[in-house]
Amino acid sequence: MEAKVVKKSSLSERFVSFWRAFAKQWQLQMMAIPGIVYMIIFSFIPIYGLTIAFKNYTVIDTIGGAQWVGWDNFEIIMKDRYFWQSVVNTLGISFLKLAFGFVLPIIISIMIFELRDSVFKRVVQTISYLPHFLSWIILGGMLITWFSSTGMINQLLNMIGIAADQNHMLDVGKYWWIAALSDVWKEAGWGTILYLATMSKIDPTYYEAAKMDGASRLRQTWSITIPMMRNIISLNLILTVSGLFNSNLDQTLVLMNSQNQPKAEVINSYVYRIGLMQGDFSYATAVGLGVAVISVILLAITNIATKKLNDNQSVL
Repeated sequence: MEAKVVKKSSLSERFVSFWRAFAKQWQLQMMAIPGIVYMIIFSFIPIYGLTIAFKNYTVIDTIGGAQWVGWDNFEIIMKDRYFWQSVVNTLGISFLKLAFGFVLPIIISIMIFELRDSVFKRVVQTISYLPHFLSWIILGGMLITWFSSTGMINQLLNMIGIAADQNHMLDVGKYWWIAALSDVWKEAGWGTILYLATMSKIDPTYYEAAKMDGASRLRQTWSITIPMMRNIISLNLILTVSGLFNSNLDQTLVLMNSQNQPKAEVINSYVYRIGLMQGDFSYATAVGLGVAVISVILLAITNIATKKLNDNQSVL
């Protein structure tokens, strides 16, 4: 048997092949160019600014001319108790969001998928999506009013016989729950979009065969719907876990006050306060860089874990 020799194309041949392919789909390529330029300007060029984390940078310095201090900023971070308190708050709120906010969109999407009345289904979808399109300025104002001493929450508690007249937004012990559940309320409906799109592509013959075998709707959901959603569920889990250290800054700035700050200060708001309000750009950049590195590590670990659950097939 003769061995088949694979001839490697030269650099010039690959260059010509590239431009031929580009010419065939130049309309699509032109549509992609603005996105590429945007990423270069706002994602790749700013990477140079990360060197600030290793310098003593002030507003009167240039990035290149600032004094190098090595790991000094990171050593300060390790000893900063306010930073570590923000880490605890971030993880506490993020784990609550993960516990409720990851599962709830799956449940809601399955419930919407099972609806047979198309009009009612569209109404439910619209209502569930609506909070996502409202800014935290609006929702924060609503929550502050609802949880005030004379707000809706206390009125409902009084109606069921529970005496309540306190401002819940000033209660430090309740802030994590308020922040986590309000974020879940805002984003749960929007999070169903990917799941509904995935379920719409499931072959109906699977359900017809399951009906013939006597499977109930619950069994069909457990044995057909959820396994078919495995890849998108894994992808969302990876993105959610990798973002555990990135709490919602808009929400925090709206809901945080002087009373609940010990439990409301998260890493993003801490970086905002130290970097922009106090002008310590080097320290804030060092915090942001450390969080980014940890997030990448979490992403890699979660990807490996989900890969083992998906028959060694990665969703990334």
